[in-house]
Amino acid sequence: MKAVIFGISGQDGVYLKALCQKGQAEVIGVSRSDDAELVVGDVADFSFVEALLREQRPDYVFHLAANSTTRHEALFENHKTISTGTLNILEAVKRHCPGSRVFITGSGVQFQNRGLPIAETDPFEASSPYAVARIQSVYAARYYRRLGIKAYVGYLFHHESPLRKESHVCKLIADAAKNIRDGGCKRIRMGDVSVRKEVGFAGDIVEGIWTLVNQDALFEATIGTGEAYSIEEWLAACFSRIGEDWRKHVDVSEEPFRIEYQTLVSNPATINQLGWRPKVGLHALAEMMLA
Repeated sequence: MKAVIFGISGQDGVYLKALCQKGQAEVIGVSRSDDAELVVGDVADFSFVEALLREQRPDYVFHLAANSTTRHEALFENHKTISTGTLNILEAVKRHCPGSRVFITGSGVQFQNRGLPIAETDPFEASSPYAVARIQSVYAARYYRRLGIKAYVGYLFHHESPLRKESHVCKLIADAAKNIRDGGCKRIRMGDVSVRKEVGFAGDIVEGIWTLVNQDALFEATIGTGEAYSIEEWLAACFSRIGEDWRKHVDVSEEPFRIEYQTLVSNPATINQLGWRPKVGLHALAEMMLA
């Protein structure tokens, strides 16, 4: 059994690699980073993708590669990596390994968000270049599904791990608390700390992905915890573990931060019906990220 993972160097790729190997799958990791252990290449290059899948003929193909920003400046990067990358993978699979199970990453931010739990059946909304690229990739998956390809889409919501980059708010907060615990003195600047979103564990989320691609009844599902927490609750969870009041170390200001949503939370009823549920809660995740 063999799995190709595009975007393996991100947190999801690392946990997914371990999960695939646990399932006795040989993993071929693809990244644009120059790493001797990985296949170096760009998912937006069809000739590269086709040659790789023609040679490997994997049982699974996972498309995790993305620049996860909604900024307009990332318009062309999002289109190339997400939209074009999806088409390249699906067409190469159709030509050379049509029995492969293909996973395409979706996102909670590609849906209309009225502050209610979001399910995979809810309507899309092109609210950013990132959302546009994700929506395009879903329609590509649906088209290739009509051609007989097992193309799965998992809509992911906010999730974290110790492998997160510091630019992400939950990791930034956890690292600040660790720095203070270890004798440093680091102040951080936050926007609206009442914003609510999921704080799932990446290791749990990839188990949801694995659950989805290993059955044939459903091909699209929201994969999330279904529980939203405010940034203030995450601050309290992290700083309480070092015996500190977060208010003494955080400067809260609405400028120049731009709020994209007040609440972003999933309705994971479909994936729950397949037997998947997250194991790591908010406080266990905070403990993990401060370890």
